[in-house]
Amino acid sequence: MTTAIEDIIKQVDDLVSLPGVFVRINEMIESEGSSAADIAAVISQDPGLTIRLLRVANSPFYGLSNEIHSVSRAITIIGTQRLRDMVLATSAVEAFEGIPNELVTMDDFWSHSLLCGIIAKNLAELSGIKESDSLFIAGLLHDVGQLIMFRHFPEASTKVLLRELDQVDAPEITESENEIIGFDHAQLGGALIAHWHLPAIFVETISYHHTPEQATHFPKHTSIVHIANTLAVLAELNTLNIEETDAPPIHSGAWETAGLKADVIKPVIMAARQEFESMRAIFLPQEKQATPA
Repeated sequence: MTTAIEDIIKQVDDLVSLPGVFVRINEMIESEGSSAADIAAVISQDPGLTIRLLRVANSPFYGLSNEIHSVSRAITIIGTQRLRDMVLATSAVEAFEGIPNELVTMDDFWSHSLLCGIIAKNLAELSGIKESDSLFIAGLLHDVGQLIMFRHFPEASTKVLLRELDQVDAPEITESENEIIGFDHAQLGGALIAHWHLPAIFVETISYHHTPEQATHFPKHTSIVHIANTLAVLAELNTLNIEETDAPPIHSGAWETAGLKADVIKPVIMAARQEFESMRAIFLPQEKQATPA
C-alpha cells in the first residue's frame, strides 16, 4: 500500500464506517465463539436491518424454498457466513452516504454497482462457484474506492474522467488514475476493505477487478467481477456489443480463468436487467433508485 493510500485510509473513518451492528456480527462470526441465537439477538436490536434482511432472504434473488420469518430461522437455513454477506449487502449503501461528491450522481453510481453485483452473482452460479453471494457483494462494492477518490481528489479525478470522455483511444481508467493521481480506485477500495477487516475474497476481487491477472488467491472470483463490471456497463448502455467503446475491455484470459465463454453475455445481461427493479427496491433507498437506460 502506498503512503498516500495509507494516509487516506486513516482519514476514512471520519467519513464512512460500517454500521456497528455489522462490525459486531463480523467479530462474532470470525471468533467462532457465538451461537446462532447470539448473532440473531444482535441483529434484532436493529429493527430496520432486521426488516431489510428478511426481505433479502425472502427475495427470488436468493432462491430459498421456504419463507423465512425470523433472523434465527435465516441463520439456521443459510448459515452464518451467508448471513454476514446479506447484512453487509444491506448495510453497504447506507454506509457510503458519508462520502458526498460532485463528480458522479449516487443514482448512477449505485445503479452500476448493483448491476455489477447481480451479474457477478449470476456468472458465479454459471461457473459453479458456491460463494455466489460473496460475488454479489464484491460486485456491489467494486467501485467504492472511486467515491473516496472523488472526495479527496476532486480536481485530479475530474481530469481522469475528462480524459476518459474526450479521448477516443483513452487508456483504461485505472491507468489514467495511476498517472494523474498516483494510484487507482481499485487499490484504494481494496485497502479500505482490508482496513475494515472484511474477508480476503473481497479485498482481492475489489483490488484487482480491473487487473484480474494479478489476483493470486481468488483469480476465478476476480475474473468474474472483472467481466461483470464490463457487462454492467453494456446493460446500462442497452447494448450486447462487447466491442462497445464506452465499456472497459475484458482482459485476455479472463473468460478462461472464470470458466466461462462469451456466449453467456446476452442471457446474463437480459436476466440482470429483469432482476434490477426488484433488487433496487431492496438495496437502494427510494432517493437513490435509478433505472438503467
